[in-house]
Amino acid sequence: MDYQWNWAIFSQETAMGDGSTYWGWMLAGLKMTLTISLSAWVLALALGTVVGVLRTVPSRGLQHAATAYVEVLRNIPLLVQLFIWYFIVPELLPTAWGDTLKQWPPEWQQLGAAIVCLGLFTSARVAEQVRAGIQSLPVGQTRAALALGLSLPQAYRLVLLPMAFRLVVPPLTSEFLNVFKNSAVCSTIGLLELAAQGRQLVDYTAQPYEAFIAVTLMYLLINVVVMGLMHLLERKVKVQGYLG
Repeated sequence: MDYQWNWAIFSQETAMGDGSTYWGWMLAGLKMTLTISLSAWVLALALGTVVGVLRTVPSRGLQHAATAYVEVLRNIPLLVQLFIWYFIVPELLPTAWGDTLKQWPPEWQQLGAAIVCLGLFTSARVAEQVRAGIQSLPVGQTRAALALGLSLPQAYRLVLLPMAFRLVVPPLTSEFLNVFKNSAVCSTIGLLELAAQGRQLVDYTAQPYEAFIAVTLMYLLINVVVMGLMHLLERKVKVQGYLG
């Protein structure tokens, strides 16, 4: 195979003529990936916690509504959901809202759709982890909290959720990592995140190996950092001797 390796390509100025380098493109893509993923994770964790709690409350109506939310978002492919949020939702909004949204800069529209879509998609998976964590707790904990005079919301906030979150840190770590990997889908609506910048670099330089090796290493770096931080968190909040 006659392939000319050229790692110096990253230090070269891009064909755009604006003084930027191809390495700058990669860093811009990394920044965009982190922005999308961290914003979506905040949304997913907050909304997923609420939905997960609703799946365990005594009210059948709330349980069914939360279950429907989870099943719909889990069973529609992420790419389809992304297209719905980017292309269809603005057309379904009231005219004034839709027109305002369409007047945003294209990158804002793409970024907003990506964060909302990825956040909601991940929230359904987070909800299942939270539900499983709550249901794994002994029923006596709920009864004891209510016997002490706490209301049901207080029992969840002060007793059940703090314990459940300690138990579900490992599966939540997997969902957190999935957010970063799933963010690559956002390139399909024109958002220049890390994977898209790698493909763009290939188009301009015809150096695919260097481009995608760099992309792979950046994703690995993200994963290593996230795994390390979540491992420290798991050790810090671990309940010693807990048997469920």
